[in-house]
Amino acid sequence: MKNFPASAWRFIKRAVLFLFFFQFFYIIILKWIDPPVTLTQLGSLLTGNGLKRDYVDYADISSYAKLAVMASEDQLFPDHEGFDFKSIKKAMAYNEKKPGRIRGGSTISQQVAKNVFLWQGRSWIRKGLEVYFTFMIELIWDKQRILEMYLNVAEMGKGVFGIEAAARQNFKKSAKSLTRQEAAMIAACLPNPKLYTIKPLSRNVAIRYPWVLRQMSHLDGDPDVLALMK
Repeated sequence: MKNFPASAWRFIKRAVLFLFFFQFFYIIILKWIDPPVTLTQLGSLLTGNGLKRDYVDYADISSYAKLAVMASEDQLFPDHEGFDFKSIKKAMAYNEKKPGRIRGGSTISQQVAKNVFLWQGRSWIRKGLEVYFTFMIELIWDKQRILEMYLNVAEMGKGVFGIEAAARQNFKKSAKSLTRQEAAMIAACLPNPKLYTIKPLSRNVAIRYPWVLRQMSHLDGDPDVLALMK
């Protein structure tokens, strides 16, 4: 390391500084502007799974869709600061007992951090970056923007990204027109959107979407949830 050229050190320092300020600026910009593309979307396109997406404003998404993804993926979303430590602990305990099956404990905020800024995978480096980006979006964005971003970038079918594309693909209607049951069915696909399908109706979705409907009913009276459904 002593023989490492000083010019190389200067280049590395400048590159690190550039990357730091670039990602910080990008996070701020995305508070108002949708990402042009994500690594997951690019990966879907390059691997032959296709890319269907259509970003829509928060007001153009059914309140049932907002409720359904919270009921399905993160029922404490309005209340936590990016991390649900109880769920993470349960997931870790489950994964230790059944290493052949992986259960996630990610919140909606963590999933947005992964889907928007990072790549798919389970390496410690990616997990560490996920923690950082989760903290940053919780700091800079508000809950409505995080939920809006999730509903626009999450994979909801093979090569289908976002609630608008999912609504068009499965029900031939806009995201704004989704019924309670339709929203629950789309949310039921989220754990494994390539295998959990609505058309044809997979066994997993058939079993899971009634559960999502029940969870939606449980959350219906929560004032913090209701505020995000508007």
